Amino acid sequence: MSQRKDFPVTFLRLFIVALLLICAPAVVSAHGSGQHVLGVVSAIDATHIEIKTPKGQIVSVRLTDKTQYKVRNLRRPKSPPQVGDRVVVEAEKGTDGLTATEVHYSDSQPKAAQ
Repeated sequence: MSQRKDFPVTFLRLFIVALLLICAPAVVSAHGSGQHVLGVVSAIDATHIEIKTPKGQIVSVRLTDKTQYKVRNLRRPKSPPQVGDRVVVEAEKGTDGLTATEVHYSDSQPKAAQ
């Protein structure tokens, strides 16, 4: 008789576990095979950007015409990031190194006190 009372709880637990197993691959694959590079721009031109990471490493990432730029807290007219700007680069790893898909950045200068 006690097995019948536990049936709804056991079924609910199994249902939740099954739902998690079904949804987990979709969540993981939604992020893709990308890699993030966080730091400060140390050099930039039309074809690549070099980022100095918080650990002091310099990481070079290739820029293409498909690279998208996302600006936050920009205090100058819309333009590509400049040396000294803080960036988060979303990149795909290929045989020729990292290629940027998105570059998120903001001014290196702190906001003026008001």
